[in-house]
Parts: sequence; structure tokens; C-alpha cells
Amino acid sequence: MADIVAMGELLVDFTYITLDNNEIGYKQNAGGAPANVACMAAKLGATAGFIGKIGRDMFGFYLKDVLRQNNVDTSGLIIDPNYSTPLAFVNNNENGGRDFCFYRSSHISADLNMRYGEVHRELIDNCKIFHFGALTLTSEPVRTATLNAAEYAKMQGKIVSYDPNWRPALWESKETALRTMRSALQFADIVKASEEELQLLTDCGTLVASVAKLLQAGVKIICITQGAKDCIIATAKDIVRYPSYDVPIVDTLGAGDCFLGAFLYSLVSLGKDISELESSDIERIALFSNACGRLSAAKKEAVSSMPDKADIIELMKTDPEYKE
Repeated sequence: MADIVAMGELLVDFTYITLDNNEIGYKQNAGGAPANVACMAAKLGATAGFIGKIGRDMFGFYLKDVLRQNNVDTSGLIIDPNYSTPLAFVNNNENGGRDFCFYRSSHISADLNMRYGEVHRELIDNCKIFHFGALTLTSEPVRTATLNAAEYAKMQGKIVSYDPNWRPALWESKETALRTMRSALQFADIVKASEEELQLLTDCGTLVASVAKLLQAGVKIICITQGAKDCIIATAKDIVRYPSYDVPIVDTLGAGDCFLGAFLYSLVSLGKDISELESSDIERIALFSNACGRLSAAKKEAVSSMPDKADIIELMKTDPEYKE
């Protein structure tokens, strides 16, 4: 069984590329934030599993193979012949950000039609950390399935990790998105968010006020990521900014997922309850996760760009203050 179990979307990212003849093309890659988190944790040495639904089509079979090749337990992955595997087209824009075009709706997409009765709860029973994201909160029936699974994990005493992953185009309205994304916070011990997502979740104008509101709501660790740049980790004890590493950035797609996969892996490896973490533990985990995210951003795509543990450690050693 898996120590880290992620539930959510598994899809194909078609990333924009320029071909040798200068024509435009798209390259097929495995994607979906929760699946990326599971793959990264597994690559680092954790046991990881995935809960979700894909279509019985060429894309679905491809994605299942990718999870298996990355040592992710697929016993919680359902292949449904009645729906299609979701797709996303990704393009880096002029400002260094990313534009997404999703082919995904409740009428056709397998991931959005997962029901709570289909959730492989035995995986949750045996895990240490349950992770989920907001993209399976966008519509029913998977919204209820995801929230019920998170509640079940919480009731079983698992550490629950949550990524709000704000994608406006996937929601029927901003009001529905905010209400639903905020409702998921009641189950979260760990939240990974950008500063924009943090403000959306809390309706606070400053980072300190946003952090305080989430901590009061019961969140124990808040990871505030900035693409492949520095990160801020907030707990009830303190708020600390941890520097990133000087590695050229090529593509930030999946960098935040790699950061979180490394963070959850480190937490499991440490073997401590969140309440037992010292400042030195948080620092070590944050720097390791930063190095992982930065190395991921030094290559294109998500799963294929995930770094090895040895490469992460080598990058960390470039810091004059590195400690074994």
C-alpha cells in the first residue's frame, strides 16, 4: 500500500513546440497536478498511489502506463468506457506565464464523473498522507466524491494536503469557485498555494493576514510557492521565506507539483507528526522542495522533467550554508 495517496485529475497535456521546419506542433505529456505530485513523491522513494478516473481510450491507456512506469499504485484508477480522458493544451505566454485550453466537461470527461462509491477507500485507510486538488471540485459528481474522500481521510487521522490550483476557465462562476474551494479548507492540514490563490481563499489583502486566517481555520502548514522562485512556509510558530537556487528556468509547468511531491515525501521520510516539527526540520524540507521545483523548471514538461534525489542533493550542496 502507498504512504502518499493523491486523488484528482489525470489528463494529457499537449504542450506547444516549434518543429524543425518552424511549424507549430504539440507534444503529448502526462499531466494533472495530483498525479504529478504522486509521481514526484514516488520518484524520490516514497510509496505513492493515485485515485481517479480516465476514459477507455488511447489517452487513458497512455496515462495509466505513465503512472505504472513511475511506480505509482494504480489500483484506485478507474478506466470508464462511457467517458473520455480529459485533455489540456498548454502554451507559454509572453509574460512567462502559461495559457491553458481545456477539453473537459461533465458531459464527456471521465474524471468529472467519478462518484464517492468508486473511491478506493482501502488506499486511504493505509496511507499516511492524502492529497487532493481543486480541479475535481469544479462540478458534480466528482466534487462530492473528492470532499467526501478528504473528510474520510481526516476522520481516519491522515494528514490531508490540499492544492487550490486556481483555473478560472474551469468554473461556472468565480462565486461558486470561491465557495467550494474555501469549503475544502476544513479538511486540510497542509495547503500549497500561490499568493494569488491565498488571497482568493481568505479574501485578505496581505500575506500575513491570509496566513493568520488559514491557521485559525485549522491549517497547520501553508506552503506559498512562486513558480520556481523562493517559497514561504508558514506554521503556527513562524513565517519564513526560503531562497531558491540559481538554475536557468525553461518551463515552470509542474514545478509547483514537484515542490509539493518533494515536500510530502520529506514529511513522510522524517516520520514526525506535524506538531513535532522543529524549525530546522521545516528549513530542510523547504530547501529540498525548492531545489526539486527549480530543477523541474530547468526542463520542459512535468513528469519527464522530474529530478532524481541525487541531483536535488547536489544542487543543495551549492549553497555555502548547506548542512548534511
